[in-house]
This record gives sequence, structure tokens and C-alpha cells, in this order.
Amino acid sequence: MNSHRPTSEQEAVIAAFRVGSTLVVEAGAGCGKSTTLKMAARTRPSAKGIYVAYNRALVDEAKRSFPSSTWCKTAHGLAFGPVGKRFAHRLSGPRKPAREVARILKITEPVKVSDTMPLVAPQQLARLVTAAVDRFCKSADPEPDRWHVARINGVQDSEMRVIRDVVVPLAREAWADLCSTTGELPYTHNCYLKLYQLSDPQLRCDYLLLDEAQDANPVMASIFEQQTDVQRVMVGDASQAINGWNGAVDAMSKFAADARLTLSQSFRFGPAIADEANKWLEILDAPLRLRGFEQIGSTIGPLAAPAAILCRTNAETVSQVMAAAKAGRRAALVGGGADIRRLAEAAIDLKNGRGTDHPELFMFSSWLEVQDYAEHDTSGSDLRVFVRLIDSHGADVVIDTVDRLVDESRADVVVSTAHKAKGREWPTVRVADDFREPKATEDDPEPEIVREDAMLAYVTVTRGQEYLDRGGLAWVDRWVRSGVRPAFDASKSTIGELIDASSLGTPEATAHREAGRQALSADLTGMLEEQADWDATGVDGAARAVELPAPHCHRCGSGDNCACDPQKAAEFTQRTGKPAGPAAQREAFLRNLAEGRDVVESLARALVGIDA
Repeated sequence: MNSHRPTSEQEAVIAAFRVGSTLVVEAGAGCGKSTTLKMAARTRPSAKGIYVAYNRALVDEAKRSFPSSTWCKTAHGLAFGPVGKRFAHRLSGPRKPAREVARILKITEPVKVSDTMPLVAPQQLARLVTAAVDRFCKSADPEPDRWHVARINGVQDSEMRVIRDVVVPLAREAWADLCSTTGELPYTHNCYLKLYQLSDPQLRCDYLLLDEAQDANPVMASIFEQQTDVQRVMVGDASQAINGWNGAVDAMSKFAADARLTLSQSFRFGPAIADEANKWLEILDAPLRLRGFEQIGSTIGPLAAPAAILCRTNAETVSQVMAAAKAGRRAALVGGGADIRRLAEAAIDLKNGRGTDHPELFMFSSWLEVQDYAEHDTSGSDLRVFVRLIDSHGADVVIDTVDRLVDESRADVVVSTAHKAKGREWPTVRVADDFREPKATEDDPEPEIVREDAMLAYVTVTRGQEYLDRGGLAWVDRWVRSGVRPAFDASKSTIGELIDASSLGTPEATAHREAGRQALSADLTGMLEEQADWDATGVDGAARAVELPAPHCHRCGSGDNCACDPQKAAEFTQRTGKPAGPAAQREAFLRNLAEGRDVVESLARALVGIDA
């Protein structure tokens, strides 16, 4: 990817970045979003930037490839210096079991919730308090409240109200402890990140880049929103927003940006897999359609021995590991099998008439209750596959299977849930059969695909590079009867069409273009009226490309439109009739946007280093 020239869409992002625009960039799977951010940052070497991602691996890679003027940090890394280091001694403190947390919070007696529900033991209540505080720390809220207490399996609405009445005051006491450097409760990195957000921090930089923005939780989105004096760029794929269970929000659609641009050329897979991904984007009614990389030959079809098998549920991953062992293949499980092992151990306790402290099952007094809940209660459907797995194979067999897992470096096949596969890729991928097609029932004769399920399917089918066995997602063809809207080919479009397709500009500006105004002329850009076809596919020949000029000013990074030297600024204004300097350039760009003038002209001028 790094050896290719920028695509037309990448150039549009770079141009908008250079004029200081606040941006949202919708980048499809494998479309080089991080690379685009790096190219943009290199056009402003004198500007101080901060790149933020929640994923440590992304940040480590960014540190190796971004210019030295860009500071690369995780969200927690941002917060540690100003806030977290004061709590470093608490982060390294000893682990404390739930009964010790209960002692610190002075929870000494079990709580009666209802006549039909078992008493909630002090250690169980302590776990609920800890979970509520963790949810609060991922939110933008000022204090712990009722909605931070998650719903519990097997508990009725009236019972949840009672539980929340008990938990919320305790959660506020716990938060007060966590705000103190001398507190006693176990301390996590999310605690100081939350304190940082509540302090309304103002970052000292010229621009802020947020990568994988679709995975931002409310606390990170809030920190991003607070930086009103900084150029902000949010990049991600809203169709991959599958981490809502972990507090992530759709920050991209809610962020007020000057411009919204897209990256649709994938470099991960070829056209066949891109076409499959586009079926799910069609179902999601996403504005983006992917273009496959012509230089990668990708195929859709059955696979006997894939490099990776992707499942919807943890229970199905165990089934796939068992099947692999039966076929003589060593299997690795992404994320390991500790969570599955703990569930199986909880099942053994319940089968033997003992209670369990497992957070998903502690409200049940027997395995029979769990079976009934999973099969007949709609809120228990997420446990159904696991219950059937235990009933079919036995908890001991499940534990033995988990214990036989090997490291990925020694595995013949990698098994993963789709959630844990996000951000990964393999040459060959098979989709497991537990991605269920919605079926009509008497109560719901015309079912719809749940949006979260469609996003998970999109993530799943875009993990393969060369070969994809659709398996449990092949049923998508029955839901896309009218065919999929073809991918937008930016390399064969005028700049005007490209910007219009990216929803940049006011309705008036869009109407102005639709009324017949021609795209920017060749004498302005030095390009043919047809957008130069020098995107990374390298096909159909190449028209002339426009290089971004090297900046001249060591202070602001501008070319001859620099405003740092008053005499040079005056000469530039006299010569061109335009204001000089990046600030004036950005103001002119936004003024054109607000007045409905053709924003294409502003972007194209920026592309060749001419003031807008």
C-alpha cells in the first residue's frame, strides 16, 4: 500500500486536511485509512499533531510510520501523564476478590430483591457495583446512575428496579474511593481516563486524528468533542461498529464536521470478496460501496482446510475446535479459552446443586433453570448455543477441548468469533454455520435482519484476502434480490463527482453542480477534465498526477501563501487577490461551503497548493 500513489479519494482527504477542515472519513474494510492519515500528516511537517487509537497495536504501528511531528497515543496514554501517574501506585496494587470489595464498601448482609429470587450475597452485590462503575467510566456521564447497572440474566424488570436502587448509591461511594489517591478499591486504567475526561482537557496541538472512530466509547468521543480549538479528523468504518456491547457509540454520524469524505478502494481483497461485502453494505443502507483490488485474485466458494474459521458465538468456536481436532488439525482460539472454561466450570457447579459466582449465571440456583431460561426467555437466546453445547458434549469435554488449544504460530487453523477477528485478516476464511438467517413466525411474518447482525456479517466476510467460504452467511443472496448497487469508482470520476459523492458541500452547492457547472478546468489544476486515473490499481494507463508541493515556511508549513512574513503575505494578496496563510485559507474554504459556492474549486486549489 505504501508504495502506491494516493487514490483520488485519498487526495481529497489530504487536500481537505491541508486547509484545516474538521473531517469525518468513512473508510471501508482494508481501504488504507491509517495510510491516508500518515500521508496527510506528512503534508504539514511543522504542525504538531496527535494520533489517537484505542488499540495498542495500531498505535505501535503508527509510531513507526507517522512523521515525528505527530504524537501517537492510546486514549489511556493521553490521560496517564496529566492524571493517571498520580494513581500509578493503585494500578500496581494487589488483586482483591469480590468479598474484599464488599468489605471495603461495608456490604455485610445479603439483599432480598423479591420472594421468588435468591438472596443477593455481598460478594455478588460487590460485583454488580464494580461492573456499574466500569460502565460509568466508559460513558460521558458526570456520575454513576441507574443506566450503568446492566441487566442481569433471569431477572424481571421489577426486580431490576430494586437492584438498581441498591447498587447506584454503592457505585457512587465506590467512585468517590476511586477519585482518591488513598482509596482502597481495585483500580483500573479506565478510572483515570474517566477522571481525565471529567477535567475537560484541552490538548496542545494543531490537529487531532482519531482512528477506528466507530469503536470510540462515549468517554473518548467526549474528549474528542472537547477539543474545539483544534482541527479534528475522525476516521473509521461505521459499518464495522460492532462493539456496542463494550460501550462503543456511533460517534462518526453524530460528529459535526466541515466535510465528510470516503475511502472505498480496498487493498485487502479482490473484486469477488468486495462484491460480497457490498451485499451487506446494501442491507445496511450504507453510503459506501467497496472496490476490490484488481491485483488480488479473490474467490468465493467452499473450503476444506481454511486458514481461519469465524463464528458468531463462543460456543460455536468450541464446536469448531472439536471438529478440527477430530480431523487431525491443531487449533488456536483468538483471545484464548479462559472465558469459555469459566462458563463450563459454572455449569458443573450448577449441575451439582451448588451456586456459582459467574457474573452471567450467579442468579440461577440450578442448571435446569439455566436451560429453561435459554430455551424459553427471549433475553436468554445468547446463552442457548452454549447450553446446548454443554448438554450435547458435557462441561468436562468442553474444558478438555479448551486445554488442548495451541498458540497461533503452531496452529493448522485459527478459530475466532467474528468480534475478536475484527482488525485481523487471513488468506483463506470459512464462515461457520451459526450466523442464523431471520425466519418468519406467526408473531413476525416479515422479519428483518438486525442491524448489528448485518454489521457483524460485513466484518466477517471482509477478513479473507484470497478465498472466502461464505458458509453460514450464504443466505444473504435471498435478501438482496434486486442486486447490489455497484461500487463507486472514484478513479473514473471528475473531482466534482468525487466530492459530491462524499456528501461534501451544501445542498445549494450540490444543486449548482447538478445544474451543469463544469468540473474544474485543466488550466486551473494542470489535469485533464477527467480525473487523473492514477489510483493504486494502476490500470487503464495514467494521466498526469499533481504532487502536493513541499512546504516552504518552517513555521506554518505553507508554500508561497504563507502569512508569517507580512511583506510576503502582502505580495501574495496583491498578486492573487486572495488572503494569505493557513487560517485565512481555512476560513475561505468554509465560507465557500456556507455560501454554496463550488467546494470542488476550493479543494482542487488546495490540492495544487493554491490558496482557496
